[in-house]
Amino acid sequence: MAQIHLEVVTPTGPVISDDVDIVTAPGYGGEFGVLANHAPFLSTIKTGTLSFKKDKQNKFLMVSGGFSEVSNNKITFLVESAEFGHDIDVDRAMLAKERAEKRLAQAMQQSEKINRTRAEAALQRAMARLRTAEQARR
Repeated sequence: MAQIHLEVVTPTGPVISDDVDIVTAPGYGGEFGVLANHAPFLSTIKTGTLSFKKDKQNKFLMVSGGFSEVSNNKITFLVESAEFGHDIDVDRAMLAKERAEKRLAQAMQQSEKINRTRAEAALQRAMARLRTAEQARR
């Protein structure tokens, strides 16, 4: 099977650079998949699970916000953060989720738009970490 080169880069550096069989990512327009020799395109990336398959094994990364580009049989993701599902501390993610839910409830009562937006983003990241960790452990 033909492969596509996958690169995931964060502000702190590269997370993965490898040839893979297929990549599935959380775009703002919906989830999309990319195989070898895909047509060039750009997409925004939302917080969620990026998955890829190599050697018949599925791998999962939690990514938060960024961009992707497909060109010349290569897909590159420039994202704010990326974390392999098997590396996610589930207990820590659960605590972050609970904190975000409390902050969101407080912000909603006080009608604070900035705090509400920050709490919603924190909740999205925590939920994405939990979903990614669960997928990686299946």
